[in-house]
Amino acid sequence: MIYLDNSATTKPKKEVMDTFIKANEDYYGNPASLHKLGNTAENLLESARRQIAKELQMQHVVFTSGGTEANNLAILGTAQAYAHRGRHIITAVTEHPSVLKSVDQLEARGFEITRLPVDPSGSIDLDHLKTSLRNDTILVTLMQVNNETGAVHPVSEFKEILQGTRTFLHIDAVQGIGKIRMRTEDMPDLLTISAHKIHGLKGSGVLAFNDVQPEAIVIGGGQESGYRSGTVPVPQAAAFAKALRLARPNPEWGLWNKTLREFFGQFEDIKVISPESAAPHILSAAMKGVKGEILVSALQEESIIVSTSSACSSKNKETSHVIKAMGVPAAYQSGVIRLSFGAYTTEQDIAAFQHAFKKVHAIIKGV
Repeated sequence: MIYLDNSATTKPKKEVMDTFIKANEDYYGNPASLHKLGNTAENLLESARRQIAKELQMQHVVFTSGGTEANNLAILGTAQAYAHRGRHIITAVTEHPSVLKSVDQLEARGFEITRLPVDPSGSIDLDHLKTSLRNDTILVTLMQVNNETGAVHPVSEFKEILQGTRTFLHIDAVQGIGKIRMRTEDMPDLLTISAHKIHGLKGSGVLAFNDVQPEAIVIGGGQESGYRSGTVPVPQAAAFAKALRLARPNPEWGLWNKTLREFFGQFEDIKVISPESAAPHILSAAMKGVKGEILVSALQEESIIVSTSSACSSKNKETSHVIKAMGVPAAYQSGVIRLSFGAYTTEQDIAAFQHAFKKVHAIIKGV
């Protein structure tokens, strides 16, 4: 199988698995326990926390069950903690469901939500963001890289717009971390990342933050300095730190992205959805009048693994909210497939995809 669905999840690296297995064997104590086994587990946990904080250049690191919970904590926790300052939050219509459903929940509690539209490239209007800010805006929550199209939001410009305000900036960097670089000076107030997108393990997320104190949404024993209760899985924390240290952008992704854009240009009924400015590791395209599920299934018969738009909603028969928001023509909306590269993707994989796609396209068109 040739795997081109790395934005859905990635194969864990051997070094990450080795760390996870060793930690399970040697550091199995509860890090909250007072005995020696608990102390050694706590030492490993705090070492992993320091490593991640150093990599991200953030002050606080809270381990969660994944990117979804980290986004929930960032949004719901910040809103609950700072409701006395204001009850207005800004986001965009193309955010991940874990963000959109969080703000929906807050809206039901009486918060006001501004959902910024996007243009055909998936970008928001920065002037619209500026004019949407109010004295009672407590949070702007936006993603770094769109999970369906690879559209990149300008985090540095967001920070510049919010400078001098009391509005916190939360960035969902699940699809960007380890793929495109973010300068230390561009780090937001709150940052979400997930291990399984960078060749780490599923069930491991992090919310990193600086001068913010989100209120806990998972309550109980008060672990993670009170920000997130529950026994912390030390082996997964250690494996996450290893995965993050190993995660680096691959310069070949951009070359392959360009190659595939040119390849898709050969077909009159194929439209590239990802903007030219998109992150290099994600490329979405659509076939006119054909369901994406048919393309995915046909390519799988040729041993090529891709997804429709988002793995989080690929089994949902409704058209992606991202594709709709970008104004993709109706004839193409159902025919979107997403290719995404990872550490194990090779030039041979890209060539194999092109060969398989030509064959599949000809079969579907009845040529």
